[in-house]
Amino acid sequence: MLRPSPAPAPALRSVLAALGSPTAVREARTPALRAASGPLCPELPLPVHVLRISEAPGHEPGTRLVGWRFLIRSGDRAVAAADTMLTPDGWSFSHFFEGPYVAATERALVQAEALPGTYQPRLLSVPELYMLTLWLHAEQDPDGTEPGAESADVLVPLAPAPPGIAANRPYRVADLLPVLSTRLAPPPLLGSAASA
Repeated sequence: MLRPSPAPAPALRSVLAALGSPTAVREARTPALRAASGPLCPELPLPVHVLRISEAPGHEPGTRLVGWRFLIRSGDRAVAAADTMLTPDGWSFSHFFEGPYVAATERALVQAEALPGTYQPRLLSVPELYMLTLWLHAEQDPDGTEPGAESADVLVPLAPAPPGIAANRPYRVADLLPVLSTRLAPPPLLGSAASA
């Protein structure tokens, strides 16, 4: 079962204001938004965290909250998404977008509902690998901003996933984070013991 965190009210208001602005929707690079007939509704807010891998030996990977993402529904399906970001003045609308991650997020959320246990859904971005995962956080956090993955957490890579990592498959954090850490580790210096 999923227990989503409520988005910060200013983040939601900024998305609603952007959806209500003909200029913002018309100038968005999202043909689906421009072509949508009927009302557009922001749903399923998910906190977006970025994975940080420390280069220092013995340091665990960490995460940092960078925004909130809302799926934009038209009729019975999500046609786009809206991102918000934290600015010195608070949460603000960032941009609309569409593409494979919109449908992949919706699909992963449906899959996650069938998993045993209760999870708080989040998104975890790994920019260096062009990877986005649905992060199912096992511990309930009131606002979805608590950093760090727990051993009981589950990561579901969204399609398209990097080569060698199966999309739409739930992985325990303890199984997937070491793979990501290895891929993100800097290559050994030439002439070092590790490269010999």
